[in-house]
Amino acid sequence: MASKYAFPKPLKELRFHLCQTGASSTPLRSFLQRAYPVMKKHNPYIPILIREAQGVSPQVIARFEYGKEIKLPLDGLTDKDLETTIEKFVMKAP
Repeated sequence: MASKYAFPKPLKELRFHLCQTGASSTPLRSFLQRAYPVMKKHNPYIPILIREAQGVSPQVIARFEYGKEIKLPLDGLTDKDLETTIEKFVMKAP
């Protein structure tokens, strides 16, 4: 059985951008506290980066083979919505 956070081979990097104190980033912060260890365990060779900056809107950026990047804003999503949204986002490799 495949793991929920087992990413496809074409994925080369996953970056999360969020604000340390902003209310819009609260669901993403709680999601990352819960899911990051599992994502890293199932994808030890894929860099999963968390970038925090004041006033930044929450978003995820996936870098695939040949430098192709896709960005997805995560404003207004709940913790549970983030889980399904990020899973679908990462699985649609270009």
